[in-house]
Amino acid sequence: MDLDVPGVDTREFTPREKHEFSRYVESLPSPCPAIAVPIAQCISERRECSACLPAATAIAKAVREGMAREQVEGLYRARFDAASVKIIPIDASPMRGPSRPHVTVVEFADFECPFCQQMAPLLDALSEKRKTTVSFVFKFMPLAMHPHGEIAARAAIAADRQGKFWEMNRRLFAAGTRLDEKDLDSYASELNLDMDRFHSDMRSEATGQRLAKDRKLADELGVKGTPTLFINGREYETKLDLEEWIDSEIAATAKSPEPPR
Repeated sequence: MDLDVPGVDTREFTPREKHEFSRYVESLPSPCPAIAVPIAQCISERRECSACLPAATAIAKAVREGMAREQVEGLYRARFDAASVKIIPIDASPMRGPSRPHVTVVEFADFECPFCQQMAPLLDALSEKRKTTVSFVFKFMPLAMHPHGEIAARAAIAADRQGKFWEMNRRLFAAGTRLDEKDLDSYASELNLDMDRFHSDMRSEATGQRLAKDRKLADELGVKGTPTLFINGREYETKLDLEEWIDSEIAATAKSPEPPR
């Protein structure tokens, strides 16, 4: 029998879509580990699980978009399966937001990557909108296909050494392909950086080690390209709404006495 799940609007679904949706929410387990029932039962019984309704909503969206079963189940595992969470060390990576956030977003990015450049203003807006609950962490992943990727990353690290990482971050992502040494010097000058120190830090062994450390971490996590985001340790799936995902994480962790470290 096809289900009506409270909080999920399926009025415009075709009979086939309604049937598929019902099958998923009746068979997939609640994402809350303490609740050993299917998603539909968790919601209909109003159990204390803040992830069940977002899970059902994500499944409904995937069904409406015509995804195959393996795609729907893959999205569900990536977003809600506890086994998909990875431990990502923050170390000395640039970070903005509260020191004890409800949600931590880690980005692996290349300053010359056009997709990273498109993502940057969206993340800036989210950072401002959720500045009391969400921290954003940057990891360097310059790609070999981008001739200015590494030198731009080195410029950002050098700016970070003078407390101006996020200011440099915005300039680099807005620069497009204007990332040669003359351009980088111009951006550093605009930020009133000590130019001798800037040049020294760009070329230093420590900066090379910083890049190598982030590349190694990306390899260990299976990062394939840029931008790649992790939200509280889960790799972001671009078929899902980013802000909705973050907000559901905020809602889930807000019920805990201690936000995740």
